[in-house]
Amino acid sequence: MSRRVILKGLTASALLRAFPVRAEARVALRVGICIPMTGAGFNAVGRQLASAIKLYVEQHGDVVAGRKIEIIMRDDGGVADTARRIVQEMIVNDKVNLIAIGITPTALAIAPLVSEAKIATLILSSGASITVTKSPYMVRAGFVLAPQSWSMAGWAAQNGSKRVVTLVNDWAPGIEAETAFTMRFKQAGGQILEAIRIPLANPDFAPFLQRIRDISPDTAFIYFPGPQAAAFAKQFAERGLGSSGIRIFGPGDLTDDDGLDMMGDQMVGIITAGPYSAAHDSAMNKAYVASFEARNSFRPNFVSLGGYDGMHVLYEALKKTGGDSDGDNLIGVMKGMAWESPRGPMSIDPQTRDVVSNIYIRKVGKINGHLYNTEFATFEAVKDPLKALSK
Repeated sequence: MSRRVILKGLTASALLRAFPVRAEARVALRVGICIPMTGAGFNAVGRQLASAIKLYVEQHGDVVAGRKIEIIMRDDGGVADTARRIVQEMIVNDKVNLIAIGITPTALAIAPLVSEAKIATLILSSGASITVTKSPYMVRAGFVLAPQSWSMAGWAAQNGSKRVVTLVNDWAPGIEAETAFTMRFKQAGGQILEAIRIPLANPDFAPFLQRIRDISPDTAFIYFPGPQAAAFAKQFAERGLGSSGIRIFGPGDLTDDDGLDMMGDQMVGIITAGPYSAAHDSAMNKAYVASFEARNSFRPNFVSLGGYDGMHVLYEALKKTGGDSDGDNLIGVMKGMAWESPRGPMSIDPQTRDVVSNIYIRKVGKINGHLYNTEFATFEAVKDPLKALSK
C-alpha cells in the first residue's frame, strides 16, 4: 500500500473535518495529487508543494463554482513505477476528477494513464520541456528549465563569458538545460570547452568540479536538482571553486531558496537565472512569503509556486467551466489563462500548454544576515525556446 498524505499529514477524515462541506456545494471535485513526500532525493519537493497547496486552500476556501474541493495527496517517493500505480488507483478507485503530479520521471510515467482517462493533469514540478508533449491532457503550472538556461546563456555572453564548461545531471531536465544553454551561447559567439554529465542518483561532484578547475574556463554553467544543494556546496568549497576566479552560473536550482542559507557564504556572488526568488520585490510576494513562513519552518522556493499557481489555475478554470470537471473542457479554459503570481505575471501558452513567466537574473547576497537571490535583470514572458526551435 502506498502512503497516503493529505495536506501535511492529515488523514482523509481529518481533512473533511477541517473543511466541512457547505450546503451550497454540489458533488465534490476530487483532486489526486501524487508527489514525492519521502525519500532522500526529492522529499523537499513534496514538502514545498504540499505546504503551498495547503496555503492556497486556506486563503481561497474549499468550494469553487459550487464544487467542494477534496484533495487526495499520496507519496510516490519520486519513483516512476510507484507514481504509475498510485495514479491508476486514483483514477479507478478514488474516481478523481483532476490529477496533479510532481517531478519529471513520475510525470512521464503517468502520461499514458491520464491520456486514456482524459483527465486534466497539472504538472507541478517537472522542468523538462518534453513533459507536456506526452499528453494533450497535461498543463504545466510550475517551471521549465530551458528558458532559464537560455536566458542565462544570453546574459553570460553579453557580460564577458567566452569560454565555458557545462556540468549537468544526466537526465531529461539536465540534458535540456545543457542543450538550451549551449545553443544560445554558441549563437552569441561563445565557446563550449567541454560538456560534463554526471549521474542523477548519489552524485559525487568532487572529481568533476576538479575537472572544471583544471580546464580553467572563464565560466562554468552548472545544473543539478535543488535537493542536491548540500552535497554540491560541500564539494564546491572543498575544491576551492569559489576562489578560483571561475565564474559560476546556472539555472535557479543551483541556489535554491530552500537550502541556500545552509550552503554557506561560498555561494555569495553566484549568478543564476530563475523564475522566482523569495526576495522578489512585490507586495504579493511579500505577503506570500510571510504567510508561508508563518506556517512552516522553511522558506518558500520556486517549487512551491508550482503548487500555489497550480491551485490558482484549477480554481480559475472551474469558475470558467461553471464547475464542470470534464478533462477537455478544463484544458480548453486553462489554455491562454493569465494571472498575477507571487513570482510576477504568468500565463499558459495556448499552443504548448506550457507556463510562460519572467526569468530573473539573480546574484546571491546577504539580506539581514541570510543568503538570498537578489534579482537585478529581467527577461520578460520567456517561452520554452526548445519548443520554439522544434517548430
